[in-house]
Amino acid sequence: MTSQAPFDAARTALVIVDLQNDFLHPDGAYARGGLKNDDIAALPARLKPLAEALRQRGGWIVSTHFTLVPGRGGEPIISPHLLQLRPFLRKGDFAPDTWGHALVDELAPADLSVEKVAYSAFYMTRLEWLLRKCRIERLIVGGIVTNGGVASTVRDAHVRDIDVTVLEDGCATFSREMHRVSIEALRPVARIASVEEMLREVAP
Repeated sequence: MTSQAPFDAARTALVIVDLQNDFLHPDGAYARGGLKNDDIAALPARLKPLAEALRQRGGWIVSTHFTLVPGRGGEPIISPHLLQLRPFLRKGDFAPDTWGHALVDELAPADLSVEKVAYSAFYMTRLEWLLRKCRIERLIVGGIVTNGGVASTVRDAHVRDIDVTVLEDGCATFSREMHRVSIEALRPVARIASVEEMLREVAP
């Protein structure tokens, strides 16, 4: 699936899915739990030139933030399946208005930020409302993980008739094979492009 509309920066957003300190930083929650990945760690530097080019053209930067909502006593509300997968998660991890919850410094600041509690950035969030209010009609999506937050967000955008391009080398997951399979599965619902290809369109 390819985009046919001419490029209009003012109506285009780079959606950065979950590139948060708690996921990526050496002092974040995932590093504390022993979950590190070179492909994921490389994403901020790879996406930065595209983010800067889009900003210069008047486009939008939208960051999504996986969130563990604090419950009673500040203890995070964690889905049972997630707690089973990530038993190291604890009070304060991915909590709103904390350092760990924030977009990594290399890509900050975002123009719009959206907290999310599930894979898709559209599920029970204000994302669609923000896109409509800001007249954003085209999304360029990168971030983590390819088979989770990225794939779910892209599919939800597709059913809303929003033009989506997925950055094949601007996404990553903990398995290169899973990344490859996930990208292939998105071809029917989104355009697949490289960061370099998008840079040529954004900053010709």
